[in-house]
Amino acid sequence: MTPRADSIELSEWELRDVTSFAAGCARTSLGLFEDEHPDDPRPRDAIEAADAFAAGGRRGAVLRTTAWAAHRAAREATSPPAQDAARAAADAAASAYLHPLADAHQVKHVLGAAAHAARALELAGGDDCAVGEREVERAQRDAPPGVRAVLSKLPPAPAGGGRVGELMRRLDLALRG
Repeated sequence: MTPRADSIELSEWELRDVTSFAAGCARTSLGLFEDEHPDDPRPRDAIEAADAFAAGGRRGAVLRTTAWAAHRAAREATSPPAQDAARAAADAAASAYLHPLADAHQVKHVLGAAAHAARALELAGGDDCAVGEREVERAQRDAPPGVRAVLSKLPPAPAGGGRVGELMRRLDLALRG
């Protein structure tokens, strides 16, 4: 069977690097969710599932289940910072399911957790854009080689997405530079 023209090769180590990076980024804002919802473990569970995959675990149902649960937690969260923090956790678990397609929307799987975490911290800091920019710089410094390798195979991050999309594009550009 001939591969699709828009398909890319993704190694297991690249997927694990992307997922480890996403989990680390999501962890920076997790406290914003947990401070408001201390009895709701769903975002933490998603990050822990991502960590387990990144450390060599299976890419199975636990990742999908925890990602969806963290997305539900985001919808139920009581403040915008908590919502974005939960979205970051959900995106961390979902990042293990990056599709091997050269599609700009796949950049969201790679950098979505980082962008949502940056936005959560920014909102918690009084909607101070400098807070989000510093978080993007931190994420750039912390990005492992597999993240840059995967991004080099993908088109740039797509337009749109409001401030989260803007933060994602800034990080994407920085990691490609």
